[in-house]
Amino acid sequence: MSRRVTSDEATQPTSEARSGAVAIVGRPNVGKSTFLNAALAVELAITSKTPQTTRTTLLGVVRREVDGAPAEIRLLDTPGLHEFTDTALNRRMNLAARGASAEADLVVLMVGVPSAAPSRSLAPHPADIAIAKELEGPVLLVLNKIDRIKDKSRLLGLIEAWSKVRSFEAIVPVSALSDDGVGIVLDEIARRLPVAPHAFSEDDLTDRPLRYFAAEYVREQILRRAHEEVPHATSVTIDVFEESAERAHISATIHVERLGQKKIVIGAGGSMLKQIGTEARRRIAELLGKPVHLELFVRETPGWRDSPALLEEMGYAEVAEPRGAQRAPQKQKKSKPRRRS
Repeated sequence: MSRRVTSDEATQPTSEARSGAVAIVGRPNVGKSTFLNAALAVELAITSKTPQTTRTTLLGVVRREVDGAPAEIRLLDTPGLHEFTDTALNRRMNLAARGASAEADLVVLMVGVPSAAPSRSLAPHPADIAIAKELEGPVLLVLNKIDRIKDKSRLLGLIEAWSKVRSFEAIVPVSALSDDGVGIVLDEIARRLPVAPHAFSEDDLTDRPLRYFAAEYVREQILRRAHEEVPHATSVTIDVFEESAERAHISATIHVERLGQKKIVIGAGGSMLKQIGTEARRRIAELLGKPVHLELFVRETPGWRDSPALLEEMGYAEVAEPRGAQRAPQKQKKSKPRRRS
């Protein structure tokens, strides 16, 4: 599933075949990962209600036929763009998103439809406008979460307001959660990709190794169960990944920054850690198609979010600033006094 094919192995369809990289960008929690999963028809990316769930770019390969030509859409799910750069991790997340958009053939800007009262008109969020004006090259705007709006005619005013912000390739309202309009977006993307041979084989879904998803699926369960500062202070590394034809054995370490966070992740009598392990094991087993034995350990790793060496070790590689990048000023998040555990 995750094997990256070489140019010699790459599928060589007709001369009309299209292929290109498409970066999905936007603020945190606008539904980028949910959209990727809907486009793939596979729950590949992790999702949660916690902001900044996505920390690295994730490639998902979608195949689509439009106007009689096969298209390979290389969707890049990116971390949510946010104004705070209080840690090295947050800075790397922002650079990863901007780097993907700078190198893509097309950018999909995803924004969440505001849940305003019926008596109020819908308007673009100022932070979304700032991102839209920052992006260069062709941009397709996706208005996600239209399921929030009962009277869909209200979207017309929002679309008109967005059309005045900048020029878009198209503006498409969708609900990624209910897979409403996702196919329309994929068709709009496919028509705008360059004519090029496909870079992946028909069986390839992503270029990420399986151990990457094992770590992510453990982290997903922490995000869904823990609260307050714990999810943001947590990372997961894979210590052992052994796979046979019958089963897989995986050993993972959950890193937290403080003792109090460790206690929360473990829970009373190990109850929280057991829940995390049970659901993560189920997700990994579905991906691998075989039973999984999963061992979890929790370790205090103080300051890992600001340590370049630890960030590299945990898979959060440093990304160079895109050349000529124009971006809005970013803020340092005001820290609150913390009670030591």
